[in-house]
Amino acid sequence: MFFIDPLYIALALPGLALGLWAQWRVKSTFRRHSEHTTRRRLSGAEIAAEILRTEGIRDVRIEPSDGFLSDHYSPGEKALRLSPDVYHGRSISAAGVAAHEVGHAIQHARSYPFLGMRSTLVPAVQFASPLAVPIIIGGFFLSGFVGGAIGQLVTIVGLGLFGLVVLFQLVTLPVEFDASRRALAAIETGQLLTPQEHEGAAEVLRAAAWTYVAAAVSSLLTLLYFLLRSGLLGRRE
Repeated sequence: MFFIDPLYIALALPGLALGLWAQWRVKSTFRRHSEHTTRRRLSGAEIAAEILRTEGIRDVRIEPSDGFLSDHYSPGEKALRLSPDVYHGRSISAAGVAAHEVGHAIQHARSYPFLGMRSTLVPAVQFASPLAVPIIIGGFFLSGFVGGAIGQLVTIVGLGLFGLVVLFQLVTLPVEFDASRRALAAIETGQLLTPQEHEGAAEVLRAAAWTYVAAAVSSLLTLLYFLLRSGLLGRRE
C-alpha cells in the first residue's frame, strides 16, 4: 500500500510546477525569437567573437557543442561552447544566448567573485548531489527501525550534503543575472542588434533566468521538507 505524504505534496508541487513552467517558457521563447533573423545577420559565434574582441578577451575559444540549449562557458578550459542553433544561428535567440555565455567569460576575466565561488563549489556539489537524498532517506529508516542518535547523525550528514546543493543553486542566481546584464550591455554598446531585436534578446534571457529561479526554489522547498520531517525544524508528527 502506497503512502502519499501531504507535506511533501504541499512543498514539492509548487517547485515542480514552477520548474515545468520555466522550461516551457524558455523553450517557447527561444523558438519564437529563433524565427527572426537579425538585421546584421551575424551568427551566434560571430556575436560572441565580436563581444570578446571588444572586451579585450583573446584567450577564450569558441566551439560548437551538441544538444539543444547546451550552451555553456568552461572557466577551467576557457572555452565557450555553443549549441548548433546558437553557434550557426543568425536569429535574435542565438544572439542573446551567445552574448549571455560571453557574459560568463567576461565575469571570469574580471574576477567576478560569485563565479569564482560557484566554480569552487562544483567538485563538492558533484560529490554531494547523487548522495544527499539517499543518505537522508537512509537516516530516516535508521531512526525508524533502530532509533537513537545514529539515524539522526546520518540524516544530518545527508542534510549537510543537500545544503551544499542548495547553496550552489543560490550562488548561481547572481552569476546568471549578472551574465545577462553584461550580455545586454555589450550588445547595446556594440550596436549588434536593433533596439527591437535587443528587447527580444532580453526576453529570451529573462525566460532563461526563470529556470535558475525555479531550480533554487525547488531545492529550498525540498530542504525545508527534509528539515521538517527530520524533526530538526519544528516538531516531528
